[in-house]
Amino acid sequence: MKKHVFLKKPSSRIVFRYGVIACAFLIICAVLIPVLLNYAPGSINTDFDIKMSYISYTQQFLLIGLVLLAVIFISTKLLLKDIDNWYLNKDSNSIDKKLIQKIRKKCFNVPYIIFFFEIFLPTIGIASVVFFTGSHHSVMMIKILVLIISFAFLLAVFTYIFSKDVYSEILASTYREGINIGIRLNLRYKIAMQILPVFITVLLLTSFIGYSRSVKEKEDIFFTVYNEKLLNSFDQNSIYSIEDVKEILNKIDLYNNTDSKFIILDNDIISISGNLPSDFMVSYTKELSSMYNGRTYDSYGVDTQGATLYLQTTQGPCYVCISYCISSIETVTFLIWDFVLLIIIIGFVLYYFSISLSKDITIVTDGLNNICNGSGQTYNQKLPVISNDELGDLVTAFNNIQSLNTTQVRQLKDNQNTLMEKERLASLGQLIGGIAHNLKTPIMSISGAAEGLNDLIKEYDSSIDDPEVNSQDHHEIAGEMANWVSKIKTHTEYMSDVITAVKGQAVNLSNETDISFTVGELLKRVNILMKHELKNAIIYLNIKMLTDENTIINGDVNSLVQVINNMISNSIQAYEGKTDQTIDLIVEEDKNNLIISVKDYACGMPEKVKNKLFKEMITTKGKNGTGLGLYMSYSTIRAHFNGDILLESEEGKGTTFSILLPLN
Repeated sequence: MKKHVFLKKPSSRIVFRYGVIACAFLIICAVLIPVLLNYAPGSINTDFDIKMSYISYTQQFLLIGLVLLAVIFISTKLLLKDIDNWYLNKDSNSIDKKLIQKIRKKCFNVPYIIFFFEIFLPTIGIASVVFFTGSHHSVMMIKILVLIISFAFLLAVFTYIFSKDVYSEILASTYREGINIGIRLNLRYKIAMQILPVFITVLLLTSFIGYSRSVKEKEDIFFTVYNEKLLNSFDQNSIYSIEDVKEILNKIDLYNNTDSKFIILDNDIISISGNLPSDFMVSYTKELSSMYNGRTYDSYGVDTQGATLYLQTTQGPCYVCISYCISSIETVTFLIWDFVLLIIIIGFVLYYFSISLSKDITIVTDGLNNICNGSGQTYNQKLPVISNDELGDLVTAFNNIQSLNTTQVRQLKDNQNTLMEKERLASLGQLIGGIAHNLKTPIMSISGAAEGLNDLIKEYDSSIDDPEVNSQDHHEIAGEMANWVSKIKTHTEYMSDVITAVKGQAVNLSNETDISFTVGELLKRVNILMKHELKNAIIYLNIKMLTDENTIINGDVNSLVQVINNMISNSIQAYEGKTDQTIDLIVEEDKNNLIISVKDYACGMPEKVKNKLFKEMITTKGKNGTGLGLYMSYSTIRAHFNGDILLESEEGKGTTFSILLPLN
């Protein structure tokens, strides 16, 4: 029973989460640091490692892990002692208001305290271990500190995210009206506190990974070149004097001014040019270089390597060495994959971060949904405040608004017709914008035809008294005139159709007319009115006529045209600016129904939008949409045609709206 209570204590649950995350990060850190800092092979977890650092690499991280877990356990238990006491006695009636205030204050403050604590503690701890174990190289220290800071940021973010629900549970259980004390951070600061460390870490790790790969590429090139020079300059089977070795080594050209040449004897180092090697490089050369084909390395994280050759001299064995400093070169392909990995990590963090925020927002959302659905929520019931920021203010505002009169809601319903009329007029205004374009081409064609007729009239007039012009010539001129007249007639008919179609859309949709029209007339008007918008969007309307175009439809053609045009406009917008796309307009009969379908192949709709589309005014266009279009279209088809609208949509594949019209 006691064991069960111990594990259920808030402090124990938080310690467990912190400990698991800290151990995971330490393991990741231990694996990645040698790779990212290009540690020399054989330099960790070996006798050589212990010789240089006093304790092995793994022992260093075990020591850090034990210290970190001990600090987490002790500090968390002490910080949350009052909360544990409250948990054990929460069912009793002896809990006073001061204790509740103290508990809530800690629940607000402790996550932030631990957040910053976890950033600085690992950094100081690992830096201290590295320093006291003998690794004093300044460059290496800076690299390790930067790397550890980046991992510490991620550790702090993860522990904050995964422990927040425990604190929220306590805040919900201890809620009392007016009890909101402790550190208050605006929501934007909370977002910055969790997102900025992630971006910082991404940038640091990306730089390290790119650097590591570039070093790998360059070190192989430098070693190969200098190793070949040493092998070509010396004969390992010969015995040289030290002076001969100096002379030969001095003749070898170096590629960079920062490169060095030197000779390592048992108890002495002779510099030929450049800097003397570090103690680490000297020891590594003597003990391990032969295992790696003569390649030697400088201290942990130092970007200096060397090519060595073992020789026999009159003064005993020696190593001739050429050391070189390695600079970074971008490896584009590798960096791309690294960025993909980092994006996945960011997505993972943001996912859980959004969950942590949504839990607070869900409280308000559920309360609002209960009111909308009439599921027993009353205007006197209040929601608990479990957040001391804008979300808490939102809950308070919700509690206040429940006491307001419902007059505003009724007024909104009364204004629905006005909103629908404004939507219709807005659509009409957009439609009129294409009139000039639709009429410009036929007007220019008529003007050209008039010029052609004028030329023919002049030609005919001049030919009247010409004896060489016969009756056949007169017939040819007359035929050309008739051709121009026919073209003028065609263009004027088209202009008349455009004017008729636009004029029809100006009729108020509420006017009921007992008229009929054919499918052919319907499609003709749709094609005229949508031509300009389709052309601007570079979208193709593919009309599939699977029924007789003379099929009669009873009702107002202008109302149905506006409904179809609204659906086509939605399909155009669904492509989100993509060009050379297709929208299918299919007309077919099924039993006693005429089915007019508008089908696109765009992004589709999520399930939650589909379920509400015809039940309320909802839009997927953000601030650019009102949600009236489809809602009004559905009302029009039901009221004026006694029909129905069906929807089929799948995310990523497209959407199909089908208008069902009964045929008498």
